[in-house]
Amino acid sequence: MDEQLNDVSVIAVGIDDFDPRLRREAMAWLTVRTNDGLEPISRHDLLDFTIDGSMFRLMDPTRGIRKPKELSSALSISTTYHPPGAKPRYEDRVGSDGLLRYKWSTTDPNNMDNRGLRAAMNEGVPLIWFYGVGPSLFQPIYPVFIVAEEPEQHQFVIATEVARDLYRPASQAEEQLRRYVMAETKRRLHQPVFRATVMRAYETRCTVCALGHGELLDAAHIVPDSDDGGIAAVTNGLAMCKIHHAAYDVHILGITPDLVVEIRKDLLDEIDGPMLEHGLKERHGQKLMVVPPARGDRPDRELLSLSYERFLTVG
Repeated sequence: MDEQLNDVSVIAVGIDDFDPRLRREAMAWLTVRTNDGLEPISRHDLLDFTIDGSMFRLMDPTRGIRKPKELSSALSISTTYHPPGAKPRYEDRVGSDGLLRYKWSTTDPNNMDNRGLRAAMNEGVPLIWFYGVGPSLFQPIYPVFIVAEEPEQHQFVIATEVARDLYRPASQAEEQLRRYVMAETKRRLHQPVFRATVMRAYETRCTVCALGHGELLDAAHIVPDSDDGGIAAVTNGLAMCKIHHAAYDVHILGITPDLVVEIRKDLLDEIDGPMLEHGLKERHGQKLMVVPPARGDRPDRELLSLSYERFLTVG
C-alpha cells in the first residue's frame, strides 16, 4: 500500500512539474535560437523545439493564444505582423501606465482562449509573447506576465517581470514610477521588436557601409524615441554598425532626406587613423549603401529632415 502511494506521489509531482519545466526549457531554447534576443525566429523554426524527446508547439498555428491541453493556463500569445502604416501599431498598445495591452480573443469573456489567459493571470505564470516583425517571422519576448484585465476594453494588461512588481492597479502611479515602468517596457519589449523589424527591412546590413554581421549592428532611431516624433516604426529606423550609429547619434554623421551621407566639416579636415579616413570620411557625399527594397520600409523623409537639421545645427 505504501509503495502504491509513493508511486502515485511521484506521478503527481511529475505532472505538477511539467508546467514550470516546459516554460523554463522553452525560454532557454529561445535564448539560444535567437542569439540572446538579437535575431527573430520563423514560424517554421519554432517547430524544432522539443521536450522529453517530442516536438512541442510553442505558438498556436491558427490562433493568437496558445493554451496547450497539458497546461492549466496559456503558454504564449502572438501578434500578427502588420506592414508599415497598417493598424495596430506597436505604440497603440501602450497605455498611459507604460504597460502594453493584448486584446481578448473575440469579445466573449468565456472564450476558451480568454479563459486560458485569465488562468495565467491568476496563477502568475510567465508567458512568451511572439511579436510579428515580418511575414511568419517573430521576435520572442519573455518572460511577460498578465497583471490585470480590462473587461470594458476587452483586453489584458501585459508587463515585464520588473514592471509586474511595480504595477499598482486602480491607482495613479507617481510620475517618476510611471516613467520608470515606461522605460522598462521600452527596454524589454519595444527595443527587441524595433530591432527585429529594422534588421529584417535592411536585410541585416549597415545602411552606411553594408557590414553584414548582426552582432555588430544596431537599430538606430532617426528621431530619438524620447521625442514626440520618435515613433516605434521601421520608417523611423536605420540599420547601422556600431561605429556609424555612434557617429550618427553625436551628429558626426548626418543623412540628408535624399539618403546621402555627410560627415561633419571639422572631421573632414582632421587627419587621423584608417577608421576616420575609410570608415567615415570616404562615405561623405555617398548614397546609403543599403536601403530597404520595400518602399513602405524606407526611412521617412520628414524624420530624416528633422535629424538632418539637427546635424547641420551642431556642425
